[in-house]
Formats: sequence, structure tokens, C-alpha cells
Amino acid sequence: MSGRPPNYYAILEISETATTTQIRDAYKRAALKTHPDRVPSDSPERPERTRKFQLVNDAYYTLSDPTRRRDYDAQRKLFGGFGSSRTSGASNTNNSHMPGGFNFDPFAEAEAEQPQTGGPSTGGAGNAYSWAWNFFTGQNKNNQQREREREQTENAQFADVFEEMLREEGLAEEADGRTQPTGKFWGMLGGLSGGALGFIVANVPGLVAGAVAGNRLGAIRDVKGKSVYSVFQELPQADRARLLSQLAAKVFSHAVGI
Repeated sequence: MSGRPPNYYAILEISETATTTQIRDAYKRAALKTHPDRVPSDSPERPERTRKFQLVNDAYYTLSDPTRRRDYDAQRKLFGGFGSSRTSGASNTNNSHMPGGFNFDPFAEAEAEQPQTGGPSTGGAGNAYSWAWNFFTGQNKNNQQREREREQTENAQFADVFEEMLREEGLAEEADGRTQPTGKFWGMLGGLSGGALGFIVANVPGLVAGAVAGNRLGAIRDVKGKSVYSVFQELPQADRARLLSQLAAKVFSHAVGI
């Protein structure tokens, strides 16, 4: 038995009648807000961010697919919906401190209603339980296998929208069937750390550190043909945080009410 489902609509800060496009746009914003790489790996905030990021991905996994969304809505009805305090809807100015202005915290509520299972993929979050994965993938797999598949799906989901957001902002482009970084991508990082500079040099044969300084930086490309998300994952944590924060600022500036 999977138990009462979390309020995935509230987690993504959308109405229960949201379109597929609205769900995807909401996921972009929520993923950027909660991504654990926006804080240092030893930050006390990281466990909570990791867990919220997992719930955001569970919400998108469930609501972005029409069949899973239909089954999820049926489960909500089976458990009597979300009750008066759980209804997704317009923002209330008295509750502006809650996500989306709701009169409850959907993340805290999801934690309170799910069993504490722990697990290595929580990043210290203390609760790796996923209602979505437990319900949609069944219980015929062991926890380790289920968590591994969930993590792979989570990475693929974020990689897809991450590259889309970068293309929309001119930070990436399609080349040879891949989404690859543009000069603007590297330029956004500003003062690159030594680790990032070393990564660039290592991926461009014959290049020396001095050659990527100043105006030459914008011409750098990843000649090994890695996707922009692969490049992102291999950057030092401080540069990943800088890129995510600057991308979030750009994305949120396009959204009304953000």
C-alpha cells in the first residue's frame, strides 16, 4: 500500500487544471529553486534541499505523463483529496511565506505523511521514500534498485529541462545532435576557478591556460562532444552553484509573479 499521495500540484505551485506546458515551466522554476548544487556540499542546507529536489522530481515525473497523472488523481480521490488545507489554488497574502502562497507547506506535509526509510541516495536528507516510485514502479524491486532507477530518472529529467533552459538563454546550442555549451555559457561563469579552467584545458588538445584567458574564453568549445549537462556535472561545485544561481535569475525574470 503506497499510502496517501503528496500534493504534487502544490509542490510545483500550480493549479490542478495546469496544462502540460505549465507543468514543465513550473518544474523548471522549482528545480532551480531547490537544486542541492546551489549550496556547498558541506552546507547544513544541503540535506533539506536534496529532499525537496527529490519531491520536485517526483511531482514532475507524476504530472508530466497523462497516464500517471490520471492514476495519481484517482488515488487522491480514493484518499478523499487533500482536504480543505491541502487544496491547490490562488495565493493568499496571509500565507506568502509558504511555497506559492499556499496555506500549508507541501514539502513538510509530504515528509510527515511518508514512512522514514533512509537510504544512501538522500545525501543526508534522512528520507529517501518516494510515493511516486513506490506506486508506479511497484514493489517487486529491492530498495537499492528502485533508488538507483529513481536517481537516473531524476538526472535525466533535470538534464532535459536544464539544457532547454540554456538553449533558451543562448547558453547552449545544438551541434552534431548534442546540446553543447556556447561561449556565453563559459562567460557566464565569470572568474573561473582553477578546477574549471583545468577542465577546459584538459578538453582542448594543445591549449594552455593562458590561451583561454580574456577574449579567447568565449571561443572555447568542448571538443570531446560532451553534452552541456555532462560539462556542468564535471565543473567544480562552486561553478555549478554560480551557473545555477545566474540561470535561476534569468528564468525567474521571465516569469510573472516570481
